[in-house]
Amino acid sequence: MNDPLDHDLALAAAPSAAPAAPELSQLLLHLLKGVLYREEDERLWASLLRLQARVREQAAVLLLDLVQDEAEGHAFLKSRPDPDEAEGAPRLPRLVARRPLSYPVSLMLALLRKRMAEFDAGAGDTRLVLSRDEIAELVRVFLPDGTNEARLIDQVDATLSKVVELGFLRRLKPTAGSGQTARQERSHYEVRRILKAFVDAQWLAEFEARLEGYRTALSGSGSEPGAAREATDA
Repeated sequence: MNDPLDHDLALAAAPSAAPAAPELSQLLLHLLKGVLYREEDERLWASLLRLQARVREQAAVLLLDLVQDEAEGHAFLKSRPDPDEAEGAPRLPRLVARRPLSYPVSLMLALLRKRMAEFDAGAGDTRLVLSRDEIAELVRVFLPDGTNEARLIDQVDATLSKVVELGFLRRLKPTAGSGQTARQERSHYEVRRILKAFVDAQWLAEFEARLEGYRTALSGSGSEPGAAREATDA
């Protein structure tokens, strides 16, 4: 005959034996919506450290892989590579869609990634913050000769908005007040370190060749070269 005390102890231990479903659900929902940053939600990051095995298991059902960088403090879900069509494997729909990037966006991402590599090579802050004017100067070299300042700023602003939407840049919030300092701060951006996960070392090693292709394309018709377009998991 079972001892009632043993039964009561088993019930008491049950909640701690497995994490609560709401915690795992909240974690998965956050990752499905976008990147999880340790600095923005330390509680949820701690949950990920404890539940990462279960997160990987659940993500695998959806053909997603968990990419977690503890040193940089970010994690996200990435679609698994498409199966080789030569093997006859069926192509399954993607939960995380791939979106083509325009030439200006791919160029800005390349320039920001190179700037981050230079920033990391020096000893200093871990946060790379650039003003809109500094980003415009990075892009200016690769625009056709004769591009006027107004057109440059319009193009940079449009591209910045897209890169912010993709999550590779974050606009700094202005401090209280409406003076010159606040207006200047409004045009500053933090380059998110998640960019390193999407533009890897091998891609960066080919950077100069890619930019030479950009220069060649711009010296021709001045239109956006289709070959320069990249794709990223959204």
